Amino acid sequence: MNWNAQTLIADWTGIFVEGLPPQVIGLSLNRYGLKGEIPPEISELDGLRYLQLIHNQLSGEIPPEIGGLGKLWYLQLHGNQLIGEIPSEIGNLGNLLHLYLDGNQLTGEIPSEIGNLKQLKTLYLSENKLTGEIPPQIGQLVNLWQLHLYGNQLTGKIPSEIGNLVELKNVQLFDNQLFGEIPPEIGNLVELKNVQFSENQLSGKIPPEIGNQTDLEQLDLSGNQLTNGIPSEIGNLNKLWYLDGNQLTGEIPSEIGNLGKLEILYLDINLLTGGIPPEIGKLADLWELYLEANRLNGEIPPEIGNLSKLEILYLDINRLTGEIPSEIGNLSNLKKLYLGDNDLTGRVPQHLGNLTNLEILDLGDNRLTGEIPVELGRLESLKFYSIANNEFEGCVPDMLKLPPRDAIIVAQDGSITVGEGPGYYIDELRFCSDRP
Repeated sequence: MNWNAQTLIADWTGIFVEGLPPQVIGLSLNRYGLKGEIPPEISELDGLRYLQLIHNQLSGEIPPEIGGLGKLWYLQLHGNQLIGEIPSEIGNLGNLLHLYLDGNQLTGEIPSEIGNLKQLKTLYLSENKLTGEIPPQIGQLVNLWQLHLYGNQLTGKIPSEIGNLVELKNVQLFDNQLFGEIPPEIGNLVELKNVQFSENQLSGKIPPEIGNQTDLEQLDLSGNQLTNGIPSEIGNLNKLWYLDGNQLTGEIPSEIGNLGKLEILYLDINLLTGGIPPEIGKLADLWELYLEANRLNGEIPPEIGNLSKLEILYLDINRLTGEIPSEIGNLSNLKKLYLGDNDLTGRVPQHLGNLTNLEILDLGDNRLTGEIPVELGRLESLKFYSIANNEFEGCVPDMLKLPPRDAIIVAQDGSITVGEGPGYYIDELRFCSDRP
């Protein structure tokens, strides 16, 4: 950097000045490898509007004197090694628009004085070691757009006052220790596009008021202890493209077919019952569908064959019955098809041979009968398949004798190694050329 007496301060690296005599209004020194502590004398730059010290190696505590920078708009200290508590004096920065303290090692509680920052649009406190509850005063930040508190050790309930943040577009509280129910006041946040509450200890039901958020694009509630059913009001979220749940019960509502922009649907490892609604076939933009490890029953709806963009389909570990619909053969982009560990019957449809992009095929642990269709030999991309523990007749076509593949091998003593595993699991079946 060219900070020396021979250079005009206006020409110093990372310094921005304004007026006569020149007053420093901006200090932007990002990724310069700066070390040491932020000096308390920083408060003497009382005209500062921008303080950006991003991705350095700064350590020590945030000096409370920083609260004297009353004209500050941007305070960006993220990506350093700062420790200690967030000083309560930060609540004096009444003109602050953007506060980034994420990616440090800050401890203690979020100070209630943060509610004084009435002009704040962005609040990033994620990936620290913050504890305690989210202060209800956060509901005073009525101009807030972005709220990132993820990756801390926050406890307590999500405050109902969060419903006051009517301008909020993105709220990420995942990977904390929050508990209790999702407050119904979240339905007031009609501007929301992204809600990520995963990996907490939230319980109770998904509030039906969430259906008010018609601009919502991502909803991730996984890794919690949510119960009860999926509210039918979720069908109002016609811009949603990512949905993930956890210990949900009840049936998948037919209104899910209204989510025409949905690209990824995670409802796996829940306690869902009933059938797969045929309306799921309306999700024309769906790439990935995860419904495994539930208690779903009934037949696989043939409408699933309408999902022409689908690449991943997990329906395994359920109680599905009936035959595999031939319409699955229409899914020309499919790469992974898991139908194992159900109660499927009948023959394997020849149309599965149309899935030339398929890499993994799991039909194991069902009650499938008849001969294995030779059309499966057209699956040129296939890397692994399982047809074991069914009631097939005859032999396995030789075209399905796949070469070994990389596999994770777990020994009896629990040790794990990576080696070559078979490209198939056929149990007691034999390939046609191996029969006596």
